[in-house]
Amino acid sequence: MGNQLLKGKKGIIFGALDERSIAWKTAQVAVSEGAEIVLSNAPVALRMGKINELAKECNAQVIAADATSIPDLENLFQKSMETLGGKLDFVLHSIGMSPNVRKGVSYTDTNYDNFLKTLDISALSLHKVLQTAMKLDAMNEWGSVAALSYIAAQKVFPGYNDMAEAKALLESIARSFGYRYGFAKKVRVNTISQSPTATTAGSGVSGFDAFYTYADKMSPMGNAPAEDCARFCVALFSDFTRYVTMQNLFHDGGFSSTGVSEGIVMDLQKALEVGA
Repeated sequence: MGNQLLKGKKGIIFGALDERSIAWKTAQVAVSEGAEIVLSNAPVALRMGKINELAKECNAQVIAADATSIPDLENLFQKSMETLGGKLDFVLHSIGMSPNVRKGVSYTDTNYDNFLKTLDISALSLHKVLQTAMKLDAMNEWGSVAALSYIAAQKVFPGYNDMAEAKALLESIARSFGYRYGFAKKVRVNTISQSPTATTAGSGVSGFDAFYTYADKMSPMGNAPAEDCARFCVALFSDFTRYVTMQNLFHDGGFSSTGVSEGIVMDLQKALEVGA
């Protein structure tokens, strides 16, 4: 049992694929804190993943939705309100995919049709989720929407490819829509810039293992685990963060504020000595 931070609250969790997913762990923590949830993912992801196991554990309904499709999202929000017996208090947007990354297309040789799909799936989907929720008046006042981002939105990480642009757009949408949703319904919208995490999606990025180790050595607290990111999401869904909105919040063990760590310097010195 948790502390019942979300007792009486209802929400949608997008993107739970398997037990490594941040969305999966967020669903578990949210329910342990008293929430009722609906789980959603794209139809193809539902076939590939283990979401039905999570649904059984969380006593949650699974409703398929392509987050790039307005009709799918309208159906999802309407059915979620029917299933949960009222308006929503929180939404987790954990959605991202790049065809260029999956197909190994380099950034400078990008396929632009793929690029547009990356932006639609990984960023514009947040705008569509928010637009649909607002039009259907699906969120209670003081509700909370959180979307998962990454520091590549601000700094160059070559292996992240066109997902960097997608995350930058995602963060901009959170600010722009958060401004409007705040005035309209007191709904807050934030992004969480998480440490590199060994999820199914994250592990597909070129050079992930090496960078994971690098980030862990750079961060004073080490890389933030998926479980702790889930707890941070739940904190943003709770009433303890009612005035936090339009922010990109780094949940990365201090990586984003560290220029270089002593551990990295020592490793480089050793490498130079070996090469001398």
